[in-house]
Amino acid sequence: MSFLSFPKRAIFANQNYPLHLALFFLTVLTTLWAGAFWGGHPVRLAPLAGMLKSLSVGIPYSASLLLFLTVHEFGHFFACMHHRVRATLPYYLPMPPFPSLLSLGTMGAVIKLKERMPGTNALFDIGIFGPVSGFAVCTGLLLYGFLHLPPADYITTLHPEYLSQGGIYTPAPTGSLILGKNLLWLALEHLIAPKNLPPMTEMYHYPFLFSGWLGSLVTALNLLPVGQLDGGHLIYAMFGKKIHALTAKTFLLFITLLGFPALLELLLTILKPESVSLIPPIMLQWSWAGWMLWVFILVRLVGLSHPPTEDDFPLNIPRKISGWVTLAIFCVTFTPVPFGIT
Repeated sequence: MSFLSFPKRAIFANQNYPLHLALFFLTVLTTLWAGAFWGGHPVRLAPLAGMLKSLSVGIPYSASLLLFLTVHEFGHFFACMHHRVRATLPYYLPMPPFPSLLSLGTMGAVIKLKERMPGTNALFDIGIFGPVSGFAVCTGLLLYGFLHLPPADYITTLHPEYLSQGGIYTPAPTGSLILGKNLLWLALEHLIAPKNLPPMTEMYHYPFLFSGWLGSLVTALNLLPVGQLDGGHLIYAMFGKKIHALTAKTFLLFITLLGFPALLELLLTILKPESVSLIPPIMLQWSWAGWMLWVFILVRLVGLSHPPTEDDFPLNIPRKISGWVTLAIFCVTFTPVPFGIT
């Protein structure tokens, strides 16, 4: 199809609006539910008035997370519109609140491209506009969260047991969920230095901090320089096929090394617990077994290679500068150990 075959109004006309709206409103419900759970007020199914009141606790989390996802995906979509590349509106992916699963309320959102990239400029713009737009939102959420922390006694309303023990345990009790820090978080923590900043074992009770942290994590995952992820588009457009292939394999090796010690610890805990002590603690401190799942996803589902566009050509200087800025965004949002158990 030629560049002029699909004017913007035709792209908007060729959408399944009922499906997109249904998925969006389902995701609103599931993120409200998740927000109430993470806020320390699990939703009760009855009566209806009580259920709606408990769901309302999840509004800050739901609105913040959906704002991030919407801006990220529409960044991609409007870049597609600019280049007349046919694409769907975002499909929001709700995650039901299964009792045994720590649900975030959503598995994200995606748009689907309906044709091959016409050229390197389109590939580059569509690849970076999502994560760059989303990064602006998650940074704003983190800034707001850091600057508008509730009083220090807020956490005791969720954990009254802290009153009897003289405050939050430091270090946290064994088995506590702990969220990792990236360079963006560390920089804001240092520059703002808020007095009531919660430890990373309690941060998920603070909806703006939690949604901003999740946004930064999702931004980094999208910018992984592999295959046809946003980061893969960026590397291919900036450096070409050979550098993309080398970067993808190198990064795959990196996250394999990052994930293997934690996976080995898990397997030894099950099969031979006495051998766990043989793994150097420093290796476990900087390891997350979830990276091994990502290795599987990248190799088997996403793929490491990137197809050529219809017209590969070098980027201009402004786009190259934007590309390096986006690579810096990846560096400051990448979290080596996103989740852990103390």
